[in-house]
Amino acid sequence: MHQFSAPRISLGDLDADQAARVIAASADVALILDPKGVVRDMAVGKSDLGLAPPGAWIGQPWAETVTEDSRPKVDALLRDALADVPTGWRQVSYPVPNGADLPMLYAATRIGPDGRVVAMGRDLRSVANMQQRLLLAQQAMERDYARLRHLETRYRLLFKLSSEAVLFVDSASRRIVEANTAAQALFGDSGKSLIDRVFPHGVETDDADSIETLLASVRAVGRGDDVAVRLGPARREVLVSAALFRIERTVQFLVRLSSRVAESDGTLVTQARARLLDVMDNAPDGMVVTDMDGIILSSNTAFLDFVQVATEAQVRGRPLSRFIGRPGVDLTRLIANLRDLETVRQFTTSVHGDIGASTTVEISAVAVPHTDRPCLGFIIRAVTDREEGAGSGVTAVTAPRSVEQLTELVGRVSLKEIIRETNDMIEKLCIQAALELTGDNRASAAEMLGLSRQSLYVKLRRYNLGDLSSSDASGSSSARVTSD
Repeated sequence: MHQFSAPRISLGDLDADQAARVIAASADVALILDPKGVVRDMAVGKSDLGLAPPGAWIGQPWAETVTEDSRPKVDALLRDALADVPTGWRQVSYPVPNGADLPMLYAATRIGPDGRVVAMGRDLRSVANMQQRLLLAQQAMERDYARLRHLETRYRLLFKLSSEAVLFVDSASRRIVEANTAAQALFGDSGKSLIDRVFPHGVETDDADSIETLLASVRAVGRGDDVAVRLGPARREVLVSAALFRIERTVQFLVRLSSRVAESDGTLVTQARARLLDVMDNAPDGMVVTDMDGIILSSNTAFLDFVQVATEAQVRGRPLSRFIGRPGVDLTRLIANLRDLETVRQFTTSVHGDIGASTTVEISAVAVPHTDRPCLGFIIRAVTDREEGAGSGVTAVTAPRSVEQLTELVGRVSLKEIIRETNDMIEKLCIQAALELTGDNRASAAEMLGLSRQSLYVKLRRYNLGDLSSSDASGSSSARVTSD
């Protein structure tokens, strides 16, 4: 502690008033104490301290105005000051009604020959607030650090146990930064580490360009279509997908390699299931999977041909009712039946393409409601070589062969057309019954039905019943007798 070298010369003759102003200006609270520590005078430099009114402490021992834990500090300050020992600064707290304790920093010194002591205090609230904020910030950092440590532990565990091969690749150098156990096994380099190898490592030369295109697309627009490549000496086929992310100041690719066929542990798609998926994708009949509301989730190539689009992405997310029958009629009825019965067979309707083509089809469908992801499956087959009722005027609807097929026409054609179809069906059944009863004697069958022989031949030809000889055909053709 360095004192003034010549206080009498530099300070001159200071009277009591001037000394009081100096002491009051140098402290937020200044106390004049007698040798016993009783407050004889005081000055308060701040009005917002929240302490007792000025003069309330006069006549009281200083130790009784502070908190209980601060009294030993007050006694130590007085003892050192009376012994002319430099006291240093000590923190003392004052109780404040309806509030937190007020922290003050005090130093004391002896003045005059009678043992009076001056205690000068400084307000520590700003420092205490900073300390409190620092403590809260430190606690928050510790919580965040613990959370990050737990997240990293979970990430490491998932990364290690994942059955899907995952690589982290530096976007600039294309070097593998990190690889999990599944990736190590997939590449077949169990004795060598993949770290620092240049990606695409182990990929067939012909397929490396596809991966480069994928990575370039991900880097440019943030996404790219998955690519199938052959990997390693076994030419194992895998599906490669990538995503871009930033870590600190570097940019990395997250590369996933999914085996299209299961490994020996069967964690992915089995060999038989993979063949089934390939067959479904290349089947000549259209196949569609939708959610329970009829929104398309996936489809095969044949369905894309039906609806006249090029890629599956163009139909994914669209309602199947946009392409099937009359909007809001056919598919609504079909889905309602599926929810009740879970299977529907040979539902006759039509498929409409995006550019106007219409195809008559039969739909078989199944509902799969009791799974984690409920869905509906539809198999769509084009209807060919089915004659329509002569003169019926019905287009894109086949002639009914049973009552079930007849009822399926409700809502798709008018009642007049359904009645005409019903007459045709009854007429055909009656002719078949008459031929069976007469042993295929057409003269007797015509007499039984109340028809002329020529009219019977016309109807036989119309319904493609029996074997018509050339003479019968020519005779019926020349007669052209219409039924009534």
